[in-house]
Amino acid sequence: MIRLPARPRLRRAVVAAALTVSVAFAAFAGWTYFQARNDDSVAYATSRDAALKAGRTQIAALSTLDAARPDTALRSWLDASTGPLHDELRRTGAGKPTASARGEVTDAAVTELDDRSGTAKLIATVEVRVTPAGGAATTDRKRLEAALERTDGGWKLKALSAVPVAAS
Repeated sequence: MIRLPARPRLRRAVVAAALTVSVAFAAFAGWTYFQARNDDSVAYATSRDAALKAGRTQIAALSTLDAARPDTALRSWLDASTGPLHDELRRTGAGKPTASARGEVTDAAVTELDDRSGTAKLIATVEVRVTPAGGAATTDRKRLEAALERTDGGWKLKALSAVPVAAS
């Protein structure tokens, strides 16, 4: 507990100083909070994180296929895509698969983001476990590059391609 001096004049000075410091701190904290809320870099980071999360989810969806339910897989692929990729998937469909695959994105990063135009590029490593009908499962690792576009339904894949591994 703080003990104030016994002299009234000194007591008023200490109270006034404490009040001034408190008001200055509150003003500084409010100004800092306002700056952070309206900072473009925060909005950019939020957009980047949304693109990364959606890209990871959608790459996994496009790397997954249940041979027993190809129509469900196709619906999932179409939900995850837009533009030319969406059109190509609709045209080719899932076919009559003889193996099931389950893709998992093990790592990913946004390499480009144009928040104004609503486009992004992403690189990812994917582990795909393939189980042929009546056979033993195998695991394949892939490196992919994806182009994303922001739509009314969120970020969607508009292109997906394999990244070749450079020989050393």
